[in-house]
Amino acid sequence: MEKDPDAPVISNFSRCVEMLKESKNMLFQCTKRWNKRKKIIYGFPKELHDDVLTVLKVIPKKAYVPKDISYYVSTYILSSGEIHLPGQVYFYEPTIEDMYSLTERQQTILHCIYSRSHDGYMREKHITAILSTDLPEWTLPYIVKVCEESVIDILKVVYASLEGKDTEQIKQFCANNYESFYQSYNRMISYWNAFYRNDCYEYKDYIGRKLFIECFGAKRKMKPPK
Repeated sequence: MEKDPDAPVISNFSRCVEMLKESKNMLFQCTKRWNKRKKIIYGFPKELHDDVLTVLKVIPKKAYVPKDISYYVSTYILSSGEIHLPGQVYFYEPTIEDMYSLTERQQTILHCIYSRSHDGYMREKHITAILSTDLPEWTLPYIVKVCEESVIDILKVVYASLEGKDTEQIKQFCANNYESFYQSYNRMISYWNAFYRNDCYEYKDYIGRKLFIECFGAKRKMKPPK
């Protein structure tokens, strides 16, 4: 039986259709991911939104996992209104060249975004960079949030940076966000109990307790929010 001369044409046409579908799907996924990433602007005051969009353009499109931003958020109140921090981000870091193409304020925004990374080493790196700034109000939620988590090295870095300094601005922020701060304080204690109690049996000696009481204004016995 002779081969149908039209078969390759049909086959090639079908392949082209499939490739077109794949391209459209990839475009849809990229657009969907970009639209999802744009929600990061809500983690900053409105006057910074244009800067945030500029920062997002240098963040690689590729992520460690398909879900490149977690769905849950943490809400805080600033003098300019509410902001909503992403639970975690799964972005690859931008190149050094791209990072230094940003203004100083945009670089601080980038550090805030990556302080929510799923990678503890990445969080430590970027929170250290934030601590080297003059700590504008919108950076404070990112500092407090990362200190409720499980990486003790971050607690040490933050405490070493703030110990003995005037942290009244941070204390006022924590007081204004008492419900969230109360949760952060208790999460910090939970991580001490789960991971660090063998190395630091007495809670009074734990670095997290020192940080929250001395620098963030926590009370020794925090009362639940009303």
